[in-house]
Amino acid sequence: MSDMNPALETFSQEVDELLTAMEEALLGLEGAPDDADCINSIFRAMHTIKGSSGLFGFDDVVAFTHEAETVLDRVRNGERLIDAELISVLLACKDHTAQLIQHVLFNEGEPLPEALQQQNQALIVRLTGAPAAGGMPSTQEEKADHFEVDPNTSNSSDNWVISLAFKKDALRNGMDPLSFIRYLQTLGKIIEVIITMPALPRIEDMVPEDCYLNFKIAFNSSADKKTIEDVFEFAEDDCDIHILPPNSRQEHYVQLLANLPEDQVKRLGEMLVEIGALTEKEVANTLHEQREDDDAEAKPLGERLVEKNILQQPVIEQALKKQEAVKQKINKESNYIRVDAAKLGYLINLVGELVISGAAMRLMVDKHGLSDVDDVASTMSHLVEDIRDTALQLRMVQIGETFTRFQRVVHDVSKELGKQIQLQITGGESELDKTVVEKINDPLTHLVRNSLDHGIESPEVRVRAGKPEKGTIQLNAYHDSGRIVIQISDDGKGLDPERIVAKAIAKGLIKPDQVLSKSEIYSLIFEPGLSTKEEASNLSGRGVGMDVVKRNIEALRGSVSVDSELGQGTSVTIHLPLTLAIIDGFMVEAQQERYIIPLSMVEECVEMNSDEWQIDDVQHYVNLRGQVLPYLRLGDFFHNNKKHTRTQRESLVVVRFGEAKAGFVVDELHGENQTVIKPLGKLFENLDGIGGATVLGSGDVALILDVQGLIHHAKKRANPALALLSGV
Repeated sequence: MSDMNPALETFSQEVDELLTAMEEALLGLEGAPDDADCINSIFRAMHTIKGSSGLFGFDDVVAFTHEAETVLDRVRNGERLIDAELISVLLACKDHTAQLIQHVLFNEGEPLPEALQQQNQALIVRLTGAPAAGGMPSTQEEKADHFEVDPNTSNSSDNWVISLAFKKDALRNGMDPLSFIRYLQTLGKIIEVIITMPALPRIEDMVPEDCYLNFKIAFNSSADKKTIEDVFEFAEDDCDIHILPPNSRQEHYVQLLANLPEDQVKRLGEMLVEIGALTEKEVANTLHEQREDDDAEAKPLGERLVEKNILQQPVIEQALKKQEAVKQKINKESNYIRVDAAKLGYLINLVGELVISGAAMRLMVDKHGLSDVDDVASTMSHLVEDIRDTALQLRMVQIGETFTRFQRVVHDVSKELGKQIQLQITGGESELDKTVVEKINDPLTHLVRNSLDHGIESPEVRVRAGKPEKGTIQLNAYHDSGRIVIQISDDGKGLDPERIVAKAIAKGLIKPDQVLSKSEIYSLIFEPGLSTKEEASNLSGRGVGMDVVKRNIEALRGSVSVDSELGQGTSVTIHLPLTLAIIDGFMVEAQQERYIIPLSMVEECVEMNSDEWQIDDVQHYVNLRGQVLPYLRLGDFFHNNKKHTRTQRESLVVVRFGEAKAGFVVDELHGENQTVIKPLGKLFENLDGIGGATVLGSGDVALILDVQGLIHHAKKRANPALALLSGV
């Protein structure tokens, strides 16, 4: 894509955005088939893609999107109903359009492959019931699609109203008023002609050569306003002409205004000419009259058009509303620019190095006692911290966009499985680092598919269980203690603890006489190869993958836990850091080694005093203000070859992860530290309890603790007190 023409690259990005909006609108129509905004959004996507493709000569894309646009126009006009089948076809059309765009962008000038041609024809048959003629539609065809009027109607509200006020010298100049009537009949059907003579003088004052006639014509035609105006092209000097569209056309103008592209601010007259509500001559004449008025009496263009009965008020109001909306959108967009993600990543790396250099500078100032530099160094530290926060904020995105993509997954999979399932999304405004979002997408997809296949029952089973036929999957996100929590919940059949235990025993994962807590039983589903499903399916397989889900989440320094009620549903909770680049850390020291604990997980620090607290050095727990708190000595854990003697003053750092708490016993507390996370490399990346490393201002390396990993590792070592922790 980097070698692509910039215009084509912009075109590709816009098409992606339009197709994403189209998919969201189509999925929204399932619950609200009469939502005019969704229908207009879908039509606008096809219409814009067709027009943009025409600019680049992508005729195959134009031909296909024209067919879809035609059907959508009928939907907008109430001539075709939105149902599940049409939504399904339009979703397929959206996917096919994306394939067509990819082909024309990367295979310039080459004909469509046979497979794409067949898919093209099949979708058009499903859309319209007839195969496509192919090629780009003609202007006449587009006009016919845009303006459909039944020529047999006699309803006056659905007819053009043409007012002709002939001037006195019209007959002298060779004008034949009836010739217009005859010519109009070639374009449509004349419903009624009313003749008035408002300026007729007394009979003795009449001049035979003067023209006193005015015509008001009810005219039914599918022609546009410009075509009708051209009928009177040679009568402009001898006749005042007003052409008022039918009511149905006025409504159509309002819809066309709503669907105008929002790429630039246009004048009122330009917008009305573009949709065919006005002709250029009408705009020019009205503006000329406006200029001739005194400044004090000059009226806006829209007000004049309504006064002269050229357009109705709703059309003018919609045009002004659209104009204001475009202004606001452009003003908003002018505040944003697209930035290459690679450049942003490079900036984050530079900020990380700046943080390390700032810490080194502060260390030198303190070491040499440079009091006159202290204020400058403090100011520098604050500025570096602000730059760090701002740089990280640039890469923060809302998780709602990731959640919304699962609407399509739920729609397609529920159809495939013959289930009725709805997706509810909350907390989509929660923000986290873009790199975390990208890496969490696959685990989320697997968990959602698991809920669809294993969790939600068939409609018949749900009814027998006293549940609604339609199952519900919920995606929720919220911030908690400097981390983001993502929950995937369903109201399905839940997990059966007995079957999980039986399967784990059969697999040799646990002993038959082993007693496990409820949370420990549920955590077994993350063991490789464990599944309680009797038959494997193409969707979620044989249980392979949940261990990968857990491993991928833990690779992001996150944790995952499961809670379930048999017959009621299952909830999977994921805790993740907001960013993988720079964090606020809390530095501690044990056995002359320094470690960093994520500050968001530190709840409090207290002195490890055996006189005040009841401490059990055998089972490793402490009675902290009446709360039984398991603890781990970092020095013993990382330096188990050194014998521990508790003669020096020790501190207990209380950490919290989710609902669970634990304590880390350390020798010294060094306080808060801006921590730039560095990977450990292939050789050390799988060390238990270590999530990364950071470079201190002194140039030394401090290890960043993986709190969840430490507790999990301690549980594996059969520490009884740590079994009290749930969800770890």
